[in-house]
Amino acid sequence: MLTFFNPEHARHDAEFEIFRGQQVPAFERAERQERVAQRLRERGHELRVPHADAAAVLARLHAPRYLEFLAGAWSQWLALDPANAQRLPYASVWPVRSLRDDVEPDNFIARLGLYSMDNGQTVGPGTWQAGRAGADAAHSAALAVAGGVRAAFCLSRPPGHHAGPDFMGGYCFLNQAAVAAQTLRDAGAARVAVLDVDYHHGNGTQTLFYRRSDVYFASLHGDPRTEYPFFLGHADERGAGEGLGCNLNLPLPAGSAPEAWFHALEVALAQLAAWGADALVVSLGLDTAAEDPICRFGLTGDDFSRLGQRLAATGWPTVLVFEGGYANESLALNTVRVIEAFDTGARP
Repeated sequence: MLTFFNPEHARHDAEFEIFRGQQVPAFERAERQERVAQRLRERGHELRVPHADAAAVLARLHAPRYLEFLAGAWSQWLALDPANAQRLPYASVWPVRSLRDDVEPDNFIARLGLYSMDNGQTVGPGTWQAGRAGADAAHSAALAVAGGVRAAFCLSRPPGHHAGPDFMGGYCFLNQAAVAAQTLRDAGAARVAVLDVDYHHGNGTQTLFYRRSDVYFASLHGDPRTEYPFFLGHADERGAGEGLGCNLNLPLPAGSAPEAWFHALEVALAQLAAWGADALVVSLGLDTAAEDPICRFGLTGDDFSRLGQRLAATGWPTVLVFEGGYANESLALNTVRVIEAFDTGARP
């Protein structure tokens, strides 16, 4: 499978995060992508550097002031105190419910809170550059598919599916799956389906397309009553306005077995087919693996091969976008299983 690699990803590599009230080593590290890339190369896969600039697509998806903040956040942080080069900023206040979010504060930490949905991880010196290169990789992969390639893989981090129009969170800053979907639409696909198989609901992707009828978002994920992101991903969220009926959430209880997961997958794929999708973007989160340290589904190696084969069987032109997965060794193996099973399943 044609694979586009984010060459700038390691410029964002926070050493720690806040997890369950404690400072712990970060789960989302550069090693994730490097392990996958190494395994793909060992298996003979070519990794290409992105060739297309996603700036125009990003400007259609994310709010201008949010993009401006991300682009300048680190320099603004350093301008407050040169010693800030040795520490990362963390939000401490958020504009919830009755508080206003239409006026951007002058205070940097307040602005960080304005554009954040959590404080699990934050911006660093290379976050913007890593995110932009990831968007370029997604854009390049989608252009390749729009040009006739059967499928392409965007191997990039930081991930993107929690990033919304004007907010970051869940390790995500720019929404690469949304970039791929919008690119396919701009290139002529009439109806683009986004299928999110990450353990966590893709709240950012849902929000971006919730009122649109040309992009259908379907997600199978841990029940948000107990699992991150908690405040979106329920089954009664079906879209709004022109997008009513173009959103499908299939929340599953933590600990669900593979067969329950694959049943949900079949429900989602059947709905996408009935809707009339003519292209597919997969938010390929692999944190559904049994050994993942922060998620609670039980998929094993053979299940990921099965997933790849099933995605190929849809027949849709497909862009796969790398999302979550934090057991690094099995993450690399399972990514290769999906990609190679897709390639095998896609053959006549």
